[in-house]
Amino acid sequence: MAKSYQAGVKEYRETYWEPDYKPADTDFLACFKIEPQPGVPREEAAAAVAAESSTGTWTTVWTDLLTDLDYYKGRAYAIEDVPGDDTAFYAFVAYPIDLFEEGSVVNVLTSLVGNVFGFKAFVVCVLKMCAFQSLT
Repeated sequence: MAKSYQAGVKEYRETYWEPDYKPADTDFLACFKIEPQPGVPREEAAAAVAAESSTGTWTTVWTDLLTDLDYYKGRAYAIEDVPGDDTAFYAFVAYPIDLFEEGSVVNVLTSLVGNVFGFKAFVVCVLKMCAFQSLT
């Protein structure tokens, strides 16, 4: 019997929310301003951004045994209130630099922007900042 899949918001918090994570010097950092849908907890929305902009959209195939998804995943590691806005928060996400194609800004922005915006867990999602840390 064939498997059937239901559309909707996946639960990502257990895999992509890591409040104890300290970004590595080689991580690529991003800050998103998020207004989640009613009933979606902040940690779940932050984890959804980390997942959908990194490994959460990867298709499960036999080659998964050859790739360390835990290494390549984005990690939502902090949440801060947005001053003057009770409906939104800032989510900080760290990505391992090896997730992205070397020298390709298009690849970075496609991952961060292309996979996240329009996602069902959010009313609003805005990429506020992204930066490479020192790679020396």
